[in-house]
Amino acid sequence: MSDYPRLARQLEALLDSRDWLTNAAQTCAFIMQEIPDLNWAGFYLQRRAETLILGPFQGKPACNPIPFSNGVCGAAARTRQTQRIDDVHAIADHIACDAASRSELVVPIVVDEALWGVLDLDSPHPARFSGDDQAGIECLVATFIAASDFAG
Repeated sequence: MSDYPRLARQLEALLDSRDWLTNAAQTCAFIMQEIPDLNWAGFYLQRRAETLILGPFQGKPACNPIPFSNGVCGAAARTRQTQRIDDVHAIADHIACDAASRSELVVPIVVDEALWGVLDLDSPHPARFSGDDQAGIECLVATFIAASDFAG
C-alpha cells in the first residue's frame, strides 16, 4: 500500500514551477515511478467542447481524442466524478488503448468550477485500485492543482 501523505509531500516539493505543462509532465513521471503496478499514467485535457485531448503522459502511445460520451475518461469528464473500474472489460464503451490494461482510475480535474481535464491511471491487474488509492490519487491531483497556474 502506498504512503499517499508522504507522496503528496514529495510531489509538492517536486512541483517547483507554476507552469501547468511542466507540472503535468512531472506529476505523470512521479506517479509512474512511485505507484506500483501501473502501465499508463497521464492527463487528458478539455481543449475542445465535450472532448478530451491527450496531454502529458507516461506509457504506450494513447488514444486521442476521447469524446465525453465514451469510455471511462469520458464518464469522469461528463460527471466530474472519479471513476474507479475494477474490470475495464466489463465496461461496454471502454476505449482499449492498451489491451494489457485491466483496471482504471480516472480523476477529474476541476479548476475555478470548470473542467480542465482528467488524470487517467491504468493497470494490467484487475481491481488494482482500492478506495484508499482513489483518495490518495485525488490528494495528488489536489497537490497538482494547487501548484499550477492554469490561465493562458
